[in-house]
Amino acid sequence: MLNIHIDRATPEDCDIIADFNIQLALETESKHLDRELVRTGVLESLGDVRGCQYYVARYQNTVVGQIMFTREWSDWRNGEFWWFQSVYVSPDYRRQGVFQQLSQHVQSLAESNPDVVGLRLYVELENERAQSTYRQLGFCFPGYHVMEKMLDR
Repeated sequence: MLNIHIDRATPEDCDIIADFNIQLALETESKHLDRELVRTGVLESLGDVRGCQYYVARYQNTVVGQIMFTREWSDWRNGEFWWFQSVYVSPDYRRQGVFQQLSQHVQSLAESNPDVVGLRLYVELENERAQSTYRQLGFCFPGYHVMEKMLDR
C-alpha cells in the first residue's frame, strides 16, 4: 500500500481534477467531455457552493487520485447519505490502496458527523472490477436502479 497523503482539494488542484474527470468519463462510459465545462464544474465544487467536497490523494506531492462526495437528504432516515462521485486513481497507481485510503478517509469524516447515515456510490453494471473493490470495502447493492432524464440545455 502506498504511503499517500489525503487532503481537501483546493482551487490549485482544479486542472488535475478536471483531467481525471475527463479520463474517468472516457474510461468508464466512452464519453468525451468538454474540458472547459468540466473545469468550470470542478471550480464550483471546490468552492463548496454545490454541497460537495473533493479530496485528493498525493504521493510524493503528486495528485494520484481523487474522490468527491455529494450530500443527499433522506427523510426516511432523518439523515444524509454521502454519495461517492468522480472517483479516479491514475492508472500507474491503481491496485495499490489509493482508493481504499480515499474511501476510508471520507468514511471517517462521515462517521464523525452524526447527520450522516450511510455512503452510496454509482457503478457501471459492466464494471466487475470496480464492483469487486466496492464489495471488499463493505458496499452492497441496495435493490435500487438509478434512472435519469437529461434536460435539453
